[in-house]
Amino acid sequence: MVLFGLLLLPILLLLLYFIVRPRPINIPIKNRHVFITGGSMGIGLAIAKQAASEGARISLLARSVDQLQKAKESICQAYEVEVSIFSADVRDYDAVERAINEAGSINVLVVNDGVYYLEEFETQGLDVMKTMIDVNLMGSFNVIKAALPLMKDRKDKGPASIALMSSMAGQVGTYGFAAYSATKFGLRGLAEALQQEVLENNIHLSLIFPPVTETPGFEQARKTMPEITKIISSTSTEMKAEEVGKITIQGIKSGSFIIPCKLDGRALAIATAGLSPQRCFIMASLEVIFVGLFRFVALFLQWNWYGIIKKKKEIQEKASLIH
Repeated sequence: MVLFGLLLLPILLLLLYFIVRPRPINIPIKNRHVFITGGSMGIGLAIAKQAASEGARISLLARSVDQLQKAKESICQAYEVEVSIFSADVRDYDAVERAINEAGSINVLVVNDGVYYLEEFETQGLDVMKTMIDVNLMGSFNVIKAALPLMKDRKDKGPASIALMSSMAGQVGTYGFAAYSATKFGLRGLAEALQQEVLENNIHLSLIFPPVTETPGFEQARKTMPEITKIISSTSTEMKAEEVGKITIQGIKSGSFIIPCKLDGRALAIATAGLSPQRCFIMASLEVIFVGLFRFVALFLQWNWYGIIKKKKEIQEKASLIH
């Protein structure tokens, strides 16, 4: 069986190269319009600064006018680029549409709006869950729906991009992330289906999967994070927003559908590749070769998580009996 697999592998790779033909694409950033939601702080601001450093015209959309103004000033002080700011709540389609129409034709749309509250599903309020769905999922629908006509009718017919900020919680479900993960898994379905609809318009979808990142949003979420979630999350090191911003722009420029941010994220991307688009022959080959191995590793990781949960629950039960 092993020998058969070794003989079959070169044939599969040849078929992949000559028939499926995954080919890279280059999406320019310089002198093009990059529109970023949730762009006043954290990852969104980091993406804006990275795009500005490469000569892009920047538009930022967020709710707080004060934060937007500070973000604009920080970009303009560092880079000689045009920066426009728009105050709107992504849950309000009409407000989003007005902002996007005022901003004008968009070459790169980064849908970075998002909130997250971490708590066990049973105890988390439905109002909190609805807020995450309305911002993370419906907010993304609103932004893309408002921007898509302008992107299709853009004068610059070069390749364009719609990049959705997901999370590693959008690749794998983790204790305490149930509602949040549901919104981020939803973005993947949106991106995979929408890619097929806009491919003829030379618009390319990307999904970014950052791990826990040092942002104001995460600091807020940490307040309600269950102890089990903290233990499981501690197995992955945090990233800085600037690192995610740089990786995001690099991934967008190469037209990558999946943009992982760390080595373990790349392994997870291979293990969960499924039917997602792949534009790089090397990555497609790695997915074909290593998907079984990484699935094996994922099962051990899951077994470890279940062990952590079981042990913590036993400690909690003993503590409750003592009290």
